[in-house]
Amino acid sequence: MSDFQFQLTQAEQDYLRELALLSIAGRFDPQVTLPKPVSERLQQTFGAFVTLKKQGRLRGCIGNIVGDRPVRETIIDMAQAAAFNDPRFPPVSKKELAELHVEVSILSPLTKCDPEDVEPGRHGLLVRSGPYSGLLLPQVAVEHGWDREAFLSQTCRKAGLSPDAWQQPNTQIFCFEAVIF
Repeated sequence: MSDFQFQLTQAEQDYLRELALLSIAGRFDPQVTLPKPVSERLQQTFGAFVTLKKQGRLRGCIGNIVGDRPVRETIIDMAQAAAFNDPRFPPVSKKELAELHVEVSILSPLTKCDPEDVEPGRHGLLVRSGPYSGLLLPQVAVEHGWDREAFLSQTCRKAGLSPDAWQQPNTQIFCFEAVIF
């Protein structure tokens, strides 16, 4: 597996985080305008996730695994989805906006991998078996202190599968890397 070489400047990272917050704020105030991209690089197509936290706790996380449009557009849509459509949480309220912390993850393309290839902290995982699939970002394994087996098991649980489903021949495991800021 190759290293993910996509990089962003600090200005581009700051822009994408601000864009995410402004796209959420725009739902409450139609006067909010979204800034123009600060570079051409933000027109590249990559999958991306937007994670919202409030007081250090998850408040919403939604993403698009496949890069099918400019990353700028994906961030706008995923920020709104994380704020208003994550089924695990009620929609974000206007008064919560000031308390939200935004984390953006830009994803490399998915690569089929074997369990022994998985490196917690470096790789995110997508596990598929039949109609079930589950995804965990690379930072999740680090936040929970999971080793390879725990990370694989927890990704299976997220998919609604048994924790040992990653050992079954009909289960597909995909790895990806991410630039997280």
